[in-house]
Amino acid sequence: MADGLSAVAHFLYESGTLKQARRTGWWMAGVRDPESVAEHSWRTSLIASVIAELEGADPARAAFLAVWHDSQETRTGDVNHLGKKYAPGADPQDVTADQTTGMPEALASTVRDLVAEYEAKETAEAICARDADKLECLLQGIEYKAQGYASAQRWIDNSRARLVTQTAQQLADELLAHGPLDWLRTAMGEKP
Repeated sequence: MADGLSAVAHFLYESGTLKQARRTGWWMAGVRDPESVAEHSWRTSLIASVIAELEGADPARAAFLAVWHDSQETRTGDVNHLGKKYAPGADPQDVTADQTTGMPEALASTVRDLVAEYEAKETAEAICARDADKLECLLQGIEYKAQGYASAQRWIDNSRARLVTQTAQQLADELLAHGPLDWLRTAMGEKP
């Protein structure tokens, strides 16, 4: 078990690199210091649990899938959609298999199964997690646009068009109807 935990310890350090890895697509929108992959993954997991609960799926499973959805980017980096046109990305399942080598088999197989489920796009939880990924991008785009990055509209529109679940589509409409600080005004008892 100690050897297996050594591999887990290495991966935990490796996963920390996602706190510094920037989401590169936003550079094309002019965002100089976009959010990290880790920041994106955290909010995606939260959104996945919300969508899954409202869709009647397992919110914990959807959040679990979302936590791992970009974990391969410790080794591949965040390759944006334009970059993938010229250098197709590595298979997430192959990267995950390498990342989990040497870990206790119970853990390694769980992580490999999570990534395979997310990539297969077949379970309700995977669909919710994938919608959460797109909805988080839409939400981030709204926030960047409010900060003056008008080009973020392209990401907002593209993300909105790719949503599958009714809940994600309705949430997108609500997000688009509100400003990023409306929640604060409401909390302070002010009128929006």
